[in-house]
Amino acid sequence: MNSVQETIYDESKILTLSSLEHIRLRPGMYIGRLGNGSHPSDGIYVLLKEIVDNSIDEFIMGFGKRIDIRVENGAVNIRDFGRGIPLGKLVECVSIINTGAKYNDEVFQFSVGLNGVGTKAVNALSDQFEVTSFREKKSLFAQFKSGELKNDPATNDTNESNGTKIRFTPDSKLFPNYCYDLGTIRKQLWNYAYLNRKLTITLNGEKFKSENGLLDLLKEEVSEANLYDIVHCQNGKLEMALTHTEHYGEEYFSYVNGHHTNDGGTHLSAFREGILKGANQFFNASFDGPDVRDGLVGAVAIKVQEPIFESQTKNKLGNSELRSWLMPLVRDTIVDFLYKHPEVAEPLKQKIQTNERIRKELNNVKKAARENAKKSALTIPNLKDCKFHLGDKSERGDESTVFITEGMSAGGSMISARDVYTQAVFCLKGKPLNCHGQGKEAIYKNLELYNVMKALGIEDSLEDLRYSKVVIATDADVDGLHIRNLLLTFFLQFYEPLVLQGNIYILETPLFRVRNQKTTQYCYSETEKDEAFEKLQKGTHFEVTRFKGLGEISPKEFGQFIGKNMRAVPVGVEHTHEVPELLNFYMGTNTAERRRYIMENLV
Repeated sequence: MNSVQETIYDESKILTLSSLEHIRLRPGMYIGRLGNGSHPSDGIYVLLKEIVDNSIDEFIMGFGKRIDIRVENGAVNIRDFGRGIPLGKLVECVSIINTGAKYNDEVFQFSVGLNGVGTKAVNALSDQFEVTSFREKKSLFAQFKSGELKNDPATNDTNESNGTKIRFTPDSKLFPNYCYDLGTIRKQLWNYAYLNRKLTITLNGEKFKSENGLLDLLKEEVSEANLYDIVHCQNGKLEMALTHTEHYGEEYFSYVNGHHTNDGGTHLSAFREGILKGANQFFNASFDGPDVRDGLVGAVAIKVQEPIFESQTKNKLGNSELRSWLMPLVRDTIVDFLYKHPEVAEPLKQKIQTNERIRKELNNVKKAARENAKKSALTIPNLKDCKFHLGDKSERGDESTVFITEGMSAGGSMISARDVYTQAVFCLKGKPLNCHGQGKEAIYKNLELYNVMKALGIEDSLEDLRYSKVVIATDADVDGLHIRNLLLTFFLQFYEPLVLQGNIYILETPLFRVRNQKTTQYCYSETEKDEAFEKLQKGTHFEVTRFKGLGEISPKEFGQFIGKNMRAVPVGVEHTHEVPELLNFYMGTNTAERRRYIMENLV
């Protein structure tokens, strides 16, 4: 007799879910990742954005010049002064998928939301959702819980200005221990302000407003680091701004209909190509793309009547027809600007020629490094790779993670505990080179950094990055923190966009294990340890263990810390111009100044 019970597959196993049930069962399809608010892409920020997007659409269509936002105690309040949702369709507009005016080009021509999903997803994923529409001296209030209507909406008279007010509290069951980071929200709101000049947004009373659009954005990002005055042009459906800095790599801010497309898309590809074509046409040259674009910081915003995004979260644009008109428009705009501003043309040409010279010099160093690498091993030493990678067509490519550890002792436990399908481990042999202030040839002359670069797949382009997350996993001691800083210096010096776009993380592992005969609790701080001590000390066989390093954690235990509930803190920088200052202070030659700072701030 077969010990495995056979599953019966018949009509009873076929389910039909309502839109509400589907959103709550598969929230990732609608808002991407869930998360607790520690990462800018976490779902609680997507919920806020979906509501604000609708208010922005009203402004774009010429209604309402102010949006007021308040975030308190995990609840979000948003009030706009647009036309207000038509009262007779209020409930349907916030609760029934495929309902909305975005299908009507006469009402909304350049909106972000086209699928009638956003607000409904917010409603379904909120423990409490309240909406009030004010329209022509009448108002209607509706209250929901987890997407289900809880009151009998009735029309009332009002003296309030036209518009819509929404209050929601994300469902704590779906977003456990969530917390809104106001810094992350501020960055979102500044993006809205830069793209919608003259619009005033407030967050808990703080005002966000831009007079010069993308020009203000780049001024904020590069500060005094630009090599020439920022090129800023606006032409119908296109607004663009760009300049060069002394940084390595390229950095872009791309937008479609006011939405920040974090992963770029066809409009960004056309923008990059147009810059190359424009430079070559103006200078009557045949410069290579990397030479023209290395050190470039650019921003591009376009308006598209029917944008095609690769997911509901709208992080990447897919309209293939854009190139035919956008690339020539960017090219001609660049050429026209350079003719009108010859004072910009000369430093731009010098930057391109400098990039070309450095690239040719670097090619010789690359060749020698590759030969040395071939002698040492056919594969990348100390890399235990995973099966799926970022860019693969597999469904799990976006889960791919590489842990960079200090030495084989820490790596050994991690290698045994990892998910071999999505988690790779790279073990450093010692302390990496402090590459602050050095040229890119330093990577090729240092075998350890060279292997890190090769393991990540970023030698030729950051678009070839093999892992969605690069997690630095070092001991919580002086040496571990030093290695962490050296690696961060490496990424910030040569691959800054990886940090800015949220690919670099710091792994948090427990400092203490507190247990008795029945319960084991892992603690990440002295406070957590003290709380666990009070809770568990009454039991038998009570003990407290201090983990001195990652190598002391067994593979069985390590599996908990790099699994579903892994604590990985994203590394972020507010603005591009902050990077040189940070590196100079923490990794430069100012030893005496740094020592004085440490002594004055030592706790």
